Amino acid sequence: MKIILSALLFIISLATTAQRIDSLFVNLYTDSLKKGTYNYINIDGLMTNGHYIPLDSTRILFTCEDAVFHGNSIFIPADFAKEKVKIKVALKADSKKCREFEMYVKKKEDPPLKSESEVMNGLKKKKKKDNVVKNGW
Repeated sequence: MKIILSALLFIISLATTAQRIDSLFVNLYTDSLKKGTYNYINIDGLMTNGHYIPLDSTRILFTCEDAVFHGNSIFIPADFAKEKVKIKVALKADSKKCREFEMYVKKKEDPPLKSESEVMNGLKKKKKKDNVVKNGW
């Protein structure tokens, strides 16, 4: 009986001291989402002890009517026409703890990446130009 009571008290003490997620915060690395690619959405949880922890799709449910999530990453189709998407994140253990936010979708396409030789030539030209300015000729 004493062993059972001791074990029960031990389990209860663990449950009461366990840290819980108090609220969710969205940390965006960009001001807009790119079309035709995966865009990572960073969610942090504020624990009851004041510490922050990163959260992923094992603990968070991501939803968006206009796009698809794969883990923490949202995929915006290349032909997406709307100006922004509405995203909702909710804690799986407590759906009352949630955040809704909107993110703009990038309108212009990124320019094509430069080749290695274009980058190297650009660096050489910049170096020559900097030397001319420093030396005054």
